[in-house]
Amino acid sequence: MSILGSSAIFLAATLVAVPLFKKLKLGAILGYLIAGVLIGPSVLNLVSDPFTILHFAELGVILLLFVIGLELEPKTLWRMRNQILISGGLQLSISACLISFICFAMFELSMAASIAIGLGLALSSTAFAIQLMNEQRILQTPPGQQGFSILLMQDVAVIPILLVVAALAPIQSEAGPAWYLSLGAVVGVLFVGRFLVNPFLRIIAKHGSSEVMTAAALFIVLITALAMDAAGLSMGMGAFVAGILLADSSFKHQLEAEIEPFKGLLLGLFFIAIGMNLDLSLLAAEPLFIISMSLSLVLLKALVIFLILRGARQDSTDSTRISLMLSQGGEFAFVVMTLALSNAVLDAPIAGKVNLIVGISMALTSPLVILHSLFFTTKNCPAVYDSKTEETEPTVIIAGFGRFGQITGRILSANNIAFTALDKDAEHIEFVRKFGNKVFFGDATRLDLLKTSGIEHAKVVLIAIDNPKEVTKLASLVIKHYPDVKIIARARNRHHAIELAQLSIDVIVREMFESGVQAAIGVLSAYGFSNEQSQKMANIFVTHDIQILEKGKQSNPDLTDLIKTAKQGREDLADLFKQDKVNNK
Repeated sequence: MSILGSSAIFLAATLVAVPLFKKLKLGAILGYLIAGVLIGPSVLNLVSDPFTILHFAELGVILLLFVIGLELEPKTLWRMRNQILISGGLQLSISACLISFICFAMFELSMAASIAIGLGLALSSTAFAIQLMNEQRILQTPPGQQGFSILLMQDVAVIPILLVVAALAPIQSEAGPAWYLSLGAVVGVLFVGRFLVNPFLRIIAKHGSSEVMTAAALFIVLITALAMDAAGLSMGMGAFVAGILLADSSFKHQLEAEIEPFKGLLLGLFFIAIGMNLDLSLLAAEPLFIISMSLSLVLLKALVIFLILRGARQDSTDSTRISLMLSQGGEFAFVVMTLALSNAVLDAPIAGKVNLIVGISMALTSPLVILHSLFFTTKNCPAVYDSKTEETEPTVIIAGFGRFGQITGRILSANNIAFTALDKDAEHIEFVRKFGNKVFFGDATRLDLLKTSGIEHAKVVLIAIDNPKEVTKLASLVIKHYPDVKIIARARNRHHAIELAQLSIDVIVREMFESGVQAAIGVLSAYGFSNEQSQKMANIFVTHDIQILEKGKQSNPDLTDLIKTAKQGREDLADLFKQDKVNNK
């Protein structure tokens, strides 16, 4: 079948399976897996050579590792260091040791095979578990953060696990690169990521377009992955390290927004390819063994995680919920099994059985969480905390960080209120960051970039962009997709203020109005009026101007109407001043 034909089948399977499974609250990943099973050789056999497709789709895992690296800011890792090292380390080591021991002692597998299986099955599905915790509104609770720490430790441990599995190969290739080449590749990636990538991205941002920035993001991921691969290391490790190095970059949100569509599609293709490669004949041959092992995996991991959470003094109900959500085998288990198979650590039947067990454990997770919820009413369940930390999820976004936006930013910083600032002038961002401000590159009028910047957690958005059309576009976007977020918008002039007022924006600030009024008061005082008289004239003008603005909300004036209104306004204002003089006599 042609590439276009195969692509059409993949898309059709995705369009049918994923919405169905998400509606059933079973998760998109399970939908991808089932879609792959149905179109694969075991059922309909619509697509040939699924292993080749799997090899290509591993690019989705590489992009996922890059995005995970982008999220691991050094300060975040340091703040969660105890939870990550203790809770995450205990879960990974205990689960891996228990599973490895069972494989070695009960099933008489080799030590290398047992270790590979133990390490692979100890990993949970980050995408799967976080989706479930979000749906249950538990991710931001103390036990949810404990569970996230476990997932974070697993993500960090993926690269070492892949290296360990590669080292377990019975015959090491003599043609591989020398150790100093591998070390040189790591040092090279660190140097390039630290000193060259940001200047490179600033040049692209200044002289390129949105499409060129997308190409630059993909280029960074691929070139680091290929450099590590050429040095005999994991491609995923290169992408992961590159992500960590860019976690503090002003281009972080832009890179994540550019990578996200490719990551989503290729990761979905990866899960479909895994489903296509699941050998259902093994399930048909040994259904009792496969299903019982899947249940055993879920129960063993759930028990280990439950005991760790209880040891961390979490509530038993929350500990049970979190442990069930993290009890499945993860997507990286497929990667580990693929690597173990290619390095002759495992043979094909055993790797196939492990993949089946992982797939079935994923299928069991959502139903188990749903069943658990049915046994605990809202009355019996502990309260859902809303403990989002401002350090990681600021609730204020400033779009446009020029002189106008910086005033608000400085006041917020002085009061220890965290915010996320966005600006699309790369040179301006670099200058502002020298003074300790955290500003990210990006076009705030893009919905995907708003999401990666944390708009879903925001309470307030200050639109301080120096472009009236972009201000209106962003305001409309926020109102449409996030109606609960309060908007403070910068207006260029009266016409723009009327345009924004018709959108029912919370606060509209005309950029020159307040300063112009203050200047007028100064002029009147210097001319000879008292401070009280000057302030009173200014108040009359401001009140009258606001009334005109309110009238403009009721219509959609064109230029002719504005000129007519301005003339009438001047006449009315003159009458008001005359009346004021009469009253003061």
